[in-house]
Amino acid sequence: MNNNNRRGNASGKGGNDRKKTGGNNSRPGSNSGKPSFDKPGFGNKKPYGSKPHDKFEKKTPATPKATKPSDELRLNKYIANSGMCSRRDADLYISSGNVKVNGQVVTEMGYKVKLNDKVEFDGTTITPEKKEYLLLNKPKNFATSGDEGKDMRNVMELVRMATKANIQPVGRMDKNTTGLLIFTNDTDMIRKFSLPNQKSFKIYQVSLDRNLKFEDFEKIAGGVTLDNHRLMIDEISYIENQPKTEIGIKLRTQNVKVVRAIFEKFNYDVLKVDRVSYAGLTKKNLPRGIWRFLTEQEIINLKNIK
Repeated sequence: MNNNNRRGNASGKGGNDRKKTGGNNSRPGSNSGKPSFDKPGFGNKKPYGSKPHDKFEKKTPATPKATKPSDELRLNKYIANSGMCSRRDADLYISSGNVKVNGQVVTEMGYKVKLNDKVEFDGTTITPEKKEYLLLNKPKNFATSGDEGKDMRNVMELVRMATKANIQPVGRMDKNTTGLLIFTNDTDMIRKFSLPNQKSFKIYQVSLDRNLKFEDFEKIAGGVTLDNHRLMIDEISYIENQPKTEIGIKLRTQNVKVVRAIFEKFNYDVLKVDRVSYAGLTKKNLPRGIWRFLTEQEIINLKNIK
């Protein structure tokens, strides 16, 4: 570790079990000489008592009846599961008369539908989907939106064979930024991680055109003002055993463009930004351009983030 490292290496949480690997059959490549951000570092009593006893008659306890899973679903959840919007927004559409069930307008809150009912949302017939959660190690020259030029390839190409669900990326990432990107059809999660006050940690490796001066390192570590807003830096470090052009930085902001703006403010050209950790997820065993499904525990962890 470089002695000038003020706050230590940025680190994400450790390895995640892989349920399924998609994309292609590429073998994981080695990242020799690359920094390792994925090492750990950031992160019914049984009732008892005497049984009732009847001296005249021994009673046999009734066998509990097996309960069948309900085939009914609240209408707002049905809509949210279809990927159209969140439950909260679905309630607004329902109350406004924009939802039909079997041809009839329904405005009742809490209305339940069966899975074989025909539900129309704003004139479009919809079906509920199982929630899917994918993690992609995004390569360069893929955009997350369609407004970066007609010739630009879209990240959806990389995950199109993963599921039939209507998944979309969580947040935006420009074509030149690489690294971790979550995809899901869970509209509540997409909305949560897109809020400007979302406080989950993201860790980036930044490559600069020249060595980061120690005085600039110190200034960035103390916080940076961008567009009249003060941005606090959780951690910054020189990457161990790498040139001082390689910087690790840990932030809570959702906007990837902020990472470039920090260093450009001090007149450095940013050659590369790689997101190596996102809300506790890391790139371990996930080569560039490859995706995998999140584990159940990883999904729970994401949902528990405030």
